Amino acid sequence: MAITASMVKELREKTGAGMMDCKKALTEVDGDMDKAIDLLREKGIAKAAKKADRIAAEGLTFVKSEGNKAVLIEVNSETDFVAKNEAFQTLVKELAEHVLEQNPADAAEALTQAFKGDGPSLEEYINSAVAKIGEKITLRRFTIVEKTDADAFGEYLHMGGRIGVLTVLNGTTDSALAKDIAMHVAAINPTYVDRTAVSEETVNHEREILKQQALNEGKPEKIVEKMVEGRLSKFFEQVCLVDQPFVKDGDQKVGKFLQNKGATVQSFIRYEVGEGLEKREENFADEVMSQVKK
Repeated sequence: MAITASMVKELREKTGAGMMDCKKALTEVDGDMDKAIDLLREKGIAKAAKKADRIAAEGLTFVKSEGNKAVLIEVNSETDFVAKNEAFQTLVKELAEHVLEQNPADAAEALTQAFKGDGPSLEEYINSAVAKIGEKITLRRFTIVEKTDADAFGEYLHMGGRIGVLTVLNGTTDSALAKDIAMHVAAINPTYVDRTAVSEETVNHEREILKQQALNEGKPEKIVEKMVEGRLSKFFEQVCLVDQPFVKDGDQKVGKFLQNKGATVQSFIRYEVGEGLEKREENFADEVMSQVKK
């Protein structure tokens, strides 16, 4: 397939590799982005696979808890300007309250429910807000979490809700401690709680890349396996929360820090506004001129 400039640009953003290296890799794997990332890593050109999609959509995340139940929600708007609007911020909080009270299975079900149990449908309520605010508004996703009286919720919103995190700690009721872990998750963005959560397929895939990387470096086969296991430990430190150096105390891993407090991580959820969504890219001057011409 034809390799476009936008494909090369995307691969550069995800790997940090040079333009020609990216173009060669894409050509070699017939445009498959994930395979191109693996190929660059195997050659030692890309230090890590940055597979996060472009973040483009606007909006807010919000965390709401009541008793032993909490929700993390994301609501999208078309522009950052509207995301800073007080009416939009109020709507996001109302939607979080509705979800927490009515317990829908997903966003589609939530939209069919009567707002807070006795009003218009949630979809109609959002549409009425759209009419006032003047932009398309979407309830994108949410996660509802429950705990026991012996556990703690950690709630953290970064940059006013650009990133939202909800953690659950077992063995402690210290919400400040749980919030510290939520702040770490916001900053470092782990993928898993611990190594047991990483699938065998993922581990084997990473091991194969690291093995090929070592062989490409000219390392003797007899020491490659030992090298791979050492590098695999570094991989786990990158992706597993409990294996990461704690942001508030770099001398301790998160797991050890919590162990000293008699606590463990049950789960975490991290939403970053717009992750995985695409947004129309326009030149601002062209957009203004298009309005003038109308």
